[in-house]
Amino acid sequence: MSTPHPKARYFDRNTPPNITTLVLIASLGSTSLTIFLASLPEMARHFDVPYALMQLAISGYIAITAIAHLVLGPVSDRFGRRPVMLVSIILFIIASIGAAKSSSFEVFILFRVMQSVIVSGLVLSRTIVRDLVAREHAASMIGYVTMGMALAPMLAPPLGGLLAKYYGWQSNFYFLSLFSAFVFIICWFDLGETNRHKMTNFKAQIKAYPDLLKSRRFWGYALTAAFSAGTFFAYLGGAPFVGSEIYHLTSAQIGGYLMLTPVGYMIGNGLSGRYTNTYGIYKMMTVGITITIVGMGSALIVTLAGWDHPLAFFLFATTIGLGNGMTLPSANAGMLDVKPELAGSASGLGGALMTLGGAAFSALAGSLLTASSGVLPLIGCIILSACLGLIAARYTIRIERQML
Repeated sequence: MSTPHPKARYFDRNTPPNITTLVLIASLGSTSLTIFLASLPEMARHFDVPYALMQLAISGYIAITAIAHLVLGPVSDRFGRRPVMLVSIILFIIASIGAAKSSSFEVFILFRVMQSVIVSGLVLSRTIVRDLVAREHAASMIGYVTMGMALAPMLAPPLGGLLAKYYGWQSNFYFLSLFSAFVFIICWFDLGETNRHKMTNFKAQIKAYPDLLKSRRFWGYALTAAFSAGTFFAYLGGAPFVGSEIYHLTSAQIGGYLMLTPVGYMIGNGLSGRYTNTYGIYKMMTVGITITIVGMGSALIVTLAGWDHPLAFFLFATTIGLGNGMTLPSANAGMLDVKPELAGSASGLGGALMTLGGAAFSALAGSLLTASSGVLPLIGCIILSACLGLIAARYTIRIERQML
């Protein structure tokens, strides 16, 4: 039996990190993804490119983070969580400043790709939790971590909209560089190493990988997380266009409406933290995805009935956040429990699948939307992703019960 980790003490690198530090490192990735959403139409005009091309700053970024997931998880299994996180933040600071100073769309996309390294915060926050506690407790703790993290996507869009209004879209990226510098200081003093089972070399790690890849349990949890998250990424890919071109909202108004979904996510994370230990991860996954299907199905009905108001879409989109907040902590905890000694690799591979699926749904939503199409194509993409997630969840539960 392994020696238990010492109790976390704030600003003591000899103990595991405080939960607030995990929230901060996870928040960097979500803030980077959402802070400039309200500014996308303005950025498209600035670089003189079509909105669908400018939307690569979201869908392209998500796709590149999939590669980063594949690299960062295994590297943290080999070298540890702390050094990977610190180096990632340094690179992110450089990329954020470069994006703000970009003189062309091509240069901006180059630095935006470089920003994807900060996905390490999302990968390592849940991996560190799994280093410390067992599966059911991990789902609960991940729920609390992501509940705190949900403040970032809730506050980032309206903050980004206000910054863009008064200081231009570049101010969003200067803010990211300052915020990440602050998080680096916190990590330097508080992020103690939690990986006590570092792989001796990459060859040994590669030899252990097939067991993970051949596991139906792993693929079940990973696909559940991927399709559930696909609802949110489709929303990110289309919501700014819907707000700007269909409902004719300003950047500040779009930012305000975009707050609703993260509010739902925060509530869902709170429910995960409170009830997963009681009801288990199977029920939390199923109920979470079902909530999204019911909510967006309602949005479809009221839209078809002719309710032409932003709330006809954005209000019901709250269930996207609520459903993800209940589903993802449990799906991630189950995924990391398949092979605990490869928790970082499992987190990386699962995150890669989640972000690749998200990029696909984000790009699909962006490509289908036009000023004349209305919001229906986006609602359809979200419902499709949620239904696939529910199928994956039921498959995973059946596999788990067969193993009992």
